[in-house]
Amino acid sequence: MVAKANITVAIEPRLLKKARAVAARRGQSVSALLADELRELVDEDSRYTAARKRALSLLENPLPLGGVPLRREELHERRRLR
Repeated sequence: MVAKANITVAIEPRLLKKARAVAARRGQSVSALLADELRELVDEDSRYTAARKRALSLLENPLPLGGVPLRREELHERRRLR
């Protein structure tokens, strides 16, 4: 069994009443309900952090698309004005 730590959470009485009802419908305690939600929040944050890291890596090292880079003069050429 995994070691667990107790925490104290201060919430409004109306919210606690609703949380107890949700937990009862799911057949679990409010503590288990909160633990599940916190676990999902932490997992989601980890997935976001990993995705952000991959995206930034792609920006730093873009995929080669072929072609030849244009010179500044070619980029700003205005044939219609000549």
